[in-house]
Amino acid sequence: MANLKVKIDGMEFENPVMVAAGPPSRNAEMIIDCVKNGAGGVVSKTISTEAAHIPKPCMADYKTRFLNTELWSELSPEHWIEKEYEKAKTCKAPLIVGMGYTPEQITNLIPRVDKFADAYEISSHYVGRDITPVVNTLKAAKACTKKPVFMKVSPGIADIGEFGRALQEAGADGLVAINSVGPCFAIDIETGLPNMGSEAGYGWMSGAAIKPIALRHVYELCKSVKIPVLAVGGVTKGEDVIEMFMAGASAVQVCTQAIVEGNKAFRRIVKEANNWLDSHGYKSIEDIKGITIEKMKARKAPQYDTVYPEVIVDKCIGCGKCKESCVYQAITVDNKKAAVDSSKCFGCGLCTTRCPVGAIKL
Repeated sequence: MANLKVKIDGMEFENPVMVAAGPPSRNAEMIIDCVKNGAGGVVSKTISTEAAHIPKPCMADYKTRFLNTELWSELSPEHWIEKEYEKAKTCKAPLIVGMGYTPEQITNLIPRVDKFADAYEISSHYVGRDITPVVNTLKAAKACTKKPVFMKVSPGIADIGEFGRALQEAGADGLVAINSVGPCFAIDIETGLPNMGSEAGYGWMSGAAIKPIALRHVYELCKSVKIPVLAVGGVTKGEDVIEMFMAGASAVQVCTQAIVEGNKAFRRIVKEANNWLDSHGYKSIEDIKGITIEKMKARKAPQYDTVYPEVIVDKCIGCGKCKESCVYQAITVDNKKAAVDSSKCFGCGLCTTRCPVGAIKL
């Protein structure tokens, strides 16, 4: 069994799959249950100086994507301090306290909760090109605590690498990427009304659909900074953990998958990540950290040479998925085995991702 333990800013995690700030960490009972179900660490649901009033309906699952109008915690900071944080600490996993958003709010909150926190995740929320408000919030947090402070960044920032470096220089101990994507819109075609209960009917997207966006942000940040980057956004299976680590992540967070599958998702994801490491001969999750960054330094890119796919005949099940999606009509399936005509093949690579059993490789 591969070693999945990670150490980040003095915190030791049994595995790198953490609970992200959100409904799965909405109170101590849920936090404890997530850890019992395999989570290696926890970010408690973000608090602010007042409880949030959340418009409803506030969540909808569309299988490959998920919309929500979730805000910060619907519980007051007083409730967390009196009834949740101390109980949550009994889970024995590192507890990162989520909070936001302004310097004034952070200055109010940290002194009141510092005895419970192993670290902080500060939501920088959705910002434009001006990083000043985010830096000011970070500086306010650093002035109030000696605990590590992680800044959560949103997608869509023009130069995410520059953004990350600015936060590093301002004192951030780590970064968390990314927040949900949006605003987004969905309509119930039976009623003609939006699915979300917000004023405009908009929500924010999470789930598997945003993983490529999150992965790119993690990769760019890890190339640009020397502080840990915690990856969040679209992690639904063990292979996603592997990808995030190859992009340079130090840990991952899971929220949406735990909502739709339940807290048992953590144990499954951890097991799948371990199985992948074992099957590929790796002794530790740290062995794959940043592999893609290093390999891309030597890769010739962009790549224009055509590389033709090869069919691993013994693995092919003859399902025909490769043939049906080959717009170049280069694939045939005879006797339940696929074959590629290189005189027609464009080398697009689509068939390698369509094959359900990995029988076609470039």
